Amino acid sequence: MKTNVLILVFLAATTVAACVSRADNEHNHIRPDSSVRELIVCGDDKVLIFHPTDGGYQKEWEWSAANSNGMPPGYVGYFKTNDECKPVGDNRLLVTSSGGGAALIERSTGNTLFYAHVPNAHSAEYLPEGRIAVALSTASGGNAIQLFDALKPNKVLYSDSLYSGHGVVWVEDRESLFALGYGELREYKLKEWDSTTPKLEMKAFWEIPDESGHDLYLTKDQKLLFSTTNSVWEFNLQTNKFGPFDQLENVGHVKSINYHSGTKELVYTKGEVSWWTHHVYFANPADTLTDESVKIYKSRVYWKDQTPL
Repeated sequence: MKTNVLILVFLAATTVAACVSRADNEHNHIRPDSSVRELIVCGDDKVLIFHPTDGGYQKEWEWSAANSNGMPPGYVGYFKTNDECKPVGDNRLLVTSSGGGAALIERSTGNTLFYAHVPNAHSAEYLPEGRIAVALSTASGGNAIQLFDALKPNKVLYSDSLYSGHGVVWVEDRESLFALGYGELREYKLKEWDSTTPKLEMKAFWEIPDESGHDLYLTKDQKLLFSTTNSVWEFNLQTNKFGPFDQLENVGHVKSINYHSGTKELVYTKGEVSWWTHHVYFANPADTLTDESVKIYKSRVYWKDQTPL
């Protein structure tokens, strides 16, 4: 697909902003009723936030561990291949890196609020009472779900083995943490949560219908979407049954999924140059964001109707 990349550089006292255009197709402006408020992208050592405009996507925020107050110098090297950038309300982000890092950062300041060395971290989730769950993929010291307290950097409170841990999502309606590994989806309950030694207790697990579970995403209509090597699937939380996710059925190597079940809008990334890409894809309406300055791994979305925490 032919794309035009427009870069607008604005010099201000402390900010350089860039505008990255959409793909050259019939959808060349923001749909007035679009549910996308802002787009978060992570890859390399960066986390970027784009704001949609009629002329493209305006880059309005950038983070790296090297420039973050509160990040110890010895931990900066763990954030060279960022692979998660999940919003926690409007002013915090959970960042993980396959290089071995996990962090909770403050958007308004760029400061690091929490950090940990977590081998081959691939995703994280913010839990009640300020606990953080991190999924660890294959590595020495990895293949696990680890639990932390946001006020106690780099202190593991609890760990459970999970081969090729890739996704963690809190489901408030079931008061459960779901975790995705290579071949299974697990449901955990929070135990001894008011103590200094909280635990995760596995309640159930299901074998997934394809190999290599990757991203895990909760929709507003209470379905878990997840990607595997060959396709994207859904897990119905009412019936505990798997099925194909029609919009991305048989699309392989999807690295991140964002879906608004009300408007049917879809935002996703897929590995196109090895595990990374320069593109973020949109559907309903179709669109593409291209940024050749970063090896994009995942995208996340601030939806307009997202409830702040």
